[in-house]
Amino acid sequence: MSIPRRDFLKTTAIGAAGLSLVPMLSQSLFATPAAFTFPRTSPEQQGISSSNILDFINAAEKDKLGLHSLMILRNGNVVAEGWWDPYKPDVNHVMHSLSKSFTSTAIGFAISEGLLSVEDNITKFFPDDLPANPAPYLADMKVKHLLTMTTGHDADTSGPMRKGNEVWTKVFLSTAVPHQPGTYFLYDTGATYMLSAIVTKVTGKKVFDYLTPRLFKPLEIENIYWEVSPQGINTGGWGLHIKTEDIAKLGTLYLQNGVWKGKQVLPVNWSATATTYKVPNTPVPGQDQSTSDWQQGYCYQFWRCRHDFFRGDGANGQFCIVSRDLKTVIALTSEVQDMQKTLNHVWDYLLPGIKPNPLPVDAAAQSALKQKLAALTLLPVKTAFGKAMQEQVSGKVYVIKDNASGISQASLTFTGDECALVLKDSQFEQKIACGLAQWKAGETSMPGAPKKNDPLQKVLAAGAWKDDSTFVIKLLYLDISMSDIITCRFEDKAITVSYLSGLTATTGGTKDSRPVLQGTV
Repeated sequence: MSIPRRDFLKTTAIGAAGLSLVPMLSQSLFATPAAFTFPRTSPEQQGISSSNILDFINAAEKDKLGLHSLMILRNGNVVAEGWWDPYKPDVNHVMHSLSKSFTSTAIGFAISEGLLSVEDNITKFFPDDLPANPAPYLADMKVKHLLTMTTGHDADTSGPMRKGNEVWTKVFLSTAVPHQPGTYFLYDTGATYMLSAIVTKVTGKKVFDYLTPRLFKPLEIENIYWEVSPQGINTGGWGLHIKTEDIAKLGTLYLQNGVWKGKQVLPVNWSATATTYKVPNTPVPGQDQSTSDWQQGYCYQFWRCRHDFFRGDGANGQFCIVSRDLKTVIALTSEVQDMQKTLNHVWDYLLPGIKPNPLPVDAAAQSALKQKLAALTLLPVKTAFGKAMQEQVSGKVYVIKDNASGISQASLTFTGDECALVLKDSQFEQKIACGLAQWKAGETSMPGAPKKNDPLQKVLAAGAWKDDSTFVIKLLYLDISMSDIITCRFEDKAITVSYLSGLTATTGGTKDSRPVLQGTV
């Protein structure tokens, strides 16, 4: 199933009305590299098989898990790490709902400092935002219900929050609460925003600023950013942009029960409380609960997993997967639609290779793994196809038939080791510049139905000939860590331009909501 790109931007709050993008656009995606925190060892030294890691990576690529990065830690040591070019160790990546686990951590600090309790009613924090006629059960809603996603709502409140110009906390408090809080699980990102707002209420600081001296500085998490609402409150349930190693740091802190470099940074009771089973998940019809990692119970903005792991996760495959028993942390970033498939691969390929004691040296497997990790890339495969067609079509303007996008002209022009796809309608020209089998940085609006006032997205683009008549462009949106695939097919004097979202491609899908463009010279 295809997800319209503009719809995705709205659901993730990027580009949504009322959301401040200043923190995102005023800072470079490429953070200043910091010294690595964790020591590096071979997998076998820490009791993990290099062959299993290699099998996991190969299977992930074969089965289209859309990985952007991978870090595996055992006993506080990094045993394997890799980034699929153009993603890099020092590149911030959007966390989506993995942000929630950081907001939970802020609540833990605030509780330890006596600023609030999980038993506090949330209405006490926002007396001026309460509606004249509060919904039934609103007065019974407590901090713990926000933490466990058992507020009593029957729909996610974050969507209504972001629509219109209302204060977000007022919208949440004005929403109907049909269920007794604590009795009904519903994944509600608006609840996490309220946790962020509560931290701001009791500390006078945004969650980001509150966590900086307590979490970010001790863990050396630097050069990151977190989006804010129109009221200047960190979005809480989404919008945090950090590096892969920062994910591993949070996982290691919780694995070590709040201890970091011998110091109790996070209260030990919170480390345990936040990651242990609190409530059951609402059963999904037709889903086998024994094989679903979304049916193992919810904690305080963390999930329980099979095999006695716990995790924080975010849309499209951002993972912090932790086992205290195995002293293992797995940090993953990706663009994938079926996140359960990613976890299945972890259990099927990585988990069997984790043993209690160090393993014998496996020089061949270690060498193969090292070579694989050094060659990871998302670049389209360079081929020898298309040379004659490239000369034939370069610079030609194709008149596009009537279509729902309103695009009337298309051209593909090759110059040296670059090319540019230009799409025009009656008022607007969209240019997508890309490298030939190399990444080219730029900005463009989302392809499909470009409009003059569409927000520009930071992109990296690369193209290659798939065969003698098909040129494929891969377009990576840096700030949202998603992609598009644009396919240009040429035949005689005709062109066909089609789109496919990267998310859809991970499922093997071929359908996209955007119209196929067809035209002739």
